[in-house]
Amino acid sequence: MIKKNKLVEKYQSLVASISNDSMIDYTYQIDLVHEIYNIGESGHWKLLSILLDRYSGSKFNVNIIDGVIFELLLQSTNSDIREKLDCTFKNGIVDLKSDYSIDYLPLQKLLLDKNFQQADILTQSLLCDLSRKSGQHSRAWLYFTDIRSLPVVDLKTIDKLWQIHSRGLFGLSVQKRIWLSTNANWERFWAKIGWKVDNVSCRYPQEFTWNMTAPQGHLPLFNQLRGVQVLAALFNHPAFYS
Repeated sequence: MIKKNKLVEKYQSLVASISNDSMIDYTYQIDLVHEIYNIGESGHWKLLSILLDRYSGSKFNVNIIDGVIFELLLQSTNSDIREKLDCTFKNGIVDLKSDYSIDYLPLQKLLLDKNFQQADILTQSLLCDLSRKSGQHSRAWLYFTDIRSLPVVDLKTIDKLWQIHSRGLFGLSVQKRIWLSTNANWERFWAKIGWKVDNVSCRYPQEFTWNMTAPQGHLPLFNQLRGVQVLAALFNHPAFYS
């Protein structure tokens, strides 16, 4: 009975916190999610009900907490829960929209597995592929002039995948927010996201951090040694307007 009351109390606290749009405290919510999950299968079912209730809403906009719940439930040993997840979210928790029919499932899989180095490599490849299709060229690299033709839908999909599967640690929109916080000062920006240490550019790949201990905004990477034009163009793309 005590365990059941504890579950109900934590479940109600989580639902109330998620419903309060004016006070989003992801750290508190993530802690609650883990506490509910660790109670056992009854907790797993409660978390699934939250996810399904939110997903069934007409204005469902996946956020970090949805991602945390989804990733935890993928580890559940309850076959009914796994089956429900597979049925409802067969392509994952993020809607993999693309204006050019690009397959984002491989990127999602790498990010789910926290294989951030390979996800970073694939992200650059996807952006180049997207640029070739939207700009009708055959180059294997990006010019800053290519950025304006990239579709909003695809950039938002890539960014959302990085955000959701890193608990808000990574993603282009995260990087832009940090860049703006430095008053668009690139040197301060490099230092904040850990691309430069003691004013020296990190060497690829060994001096970058490929896990969740990285500084906020550390990934995905762009080669700052080639200049800032590509990244500046991305930050000023309509996909990342506030």
